[in-house]
Amino acid sequence: MFSSKPTYIERDVVHGYAEACTAETPGNVTAYPPRHRSVDFALPEGSCVTVETVRDTSGEWEVAYYRRLLTSDGVLLMGGGQSTRIAGIIAMSQRIPVMPVAAFGGGAGQVWVNLDKVRNDTDDDDIALMGDDWRAGSASRLVACLLAQRRRWLEAQAAIQREERSRAWALNSGLLAAVVCLLGALGLLISAGDPGPAHAQRLAVFLSAPLLAAVAGALIRHTFDTGTGWLQSAVRGLGAGGVSVLLYCASQLLALPDLLDHLDVRRLLFFTVPLGFSAGFTFDLVYERLRAGAVPVTPAGADPLAAPAQPPSGGSSSTQTPSVGSNSPQ
Repeated sequence: MFSSKPTYIERDVVHGYAEACTAETPGNVTAYPPRHRSVDFALPEGSCVTVETVRDTSGEWEVAYYRRLLTSDGVLLMGGGQSTRIAGIIAMSQRIPVMPVAAFGGGAGQVWVNLDKVRNDTDDDDIALMGDDWRAGSASRLVACLLAQRRRWLEAQAAIQREERSRAWALNSGLLAAVVCLLGALGLLISAGDPGPAHAQRLAVFLSAPLLAAVAGALIRHTFDTGTGWLQSAVRGLGAGGVSVLLYCASQLLALPDLLDHLDVRRLLFFTVPLGFSAGFTFDLVYERLRAGAVPVTPAGADPLAAPAQPPSGGSSSTQTPSVGSNSPQ
């Protein structure tokens, strides 16, 4: 409440509220008058309502009025003028439950027309009830309607919070999986054995480490772009990393057919693990280059572990895998 003057409806509302309160169910009214002003609702002696006055720092009641409006659980509008209409517009824009009683016209009637277009947490029956003529029992039905709006608003807020928690849980789960995959790739790099023929164990380590790094890169990428689930991102990264690493291996086997006879897994992993991570992190660009037909080609006889040779003047002989920003050794 902001004023106790007889010309304002607050006085009548407080009196009606006091009549409904009993010793078993006492009431409380909080008034926010401007500074240097007081309120006196002239409640009868023995009333079961406690009036609490909290003075606002502003000297104008409008400032306190609109300031408290944003923290209201619900807004009841009856009659009024421009300030009532503005209060209704603010309530609708902030999705605060609002009850404009159109039967008495004024600003509340204009808010009722606007609410029919916005709706928020109201339905057709609520709009019809707000615009109905005043009759016996209207007050209780309108209050029940306002409480129903409040209940729907609380349910909507609870749904939003559940969605945010679910999104945060999925994001954290993806990051945890990325850490596990990245540590697994590094662990395979560290535990890779000595050079030797490419038997099943060496090939498994050689292929698993870059694939785990690719999944880690895709999951980290997912934290920047949450348009899809982290599982879908992991599968896409796995595919991009697998294709990139296999194309790289194919180019080296074409250049050195006896590469698998003396496979130095640890040495190669220092290149294929970053290659897989980059391919997973940029899987969309990898797929784009694959669709464009970008296939790595290594010159015959080139050493896959040698440093890239400088191209002759006026020409270029660089070789790239489908991974963006990664150059294959030549």
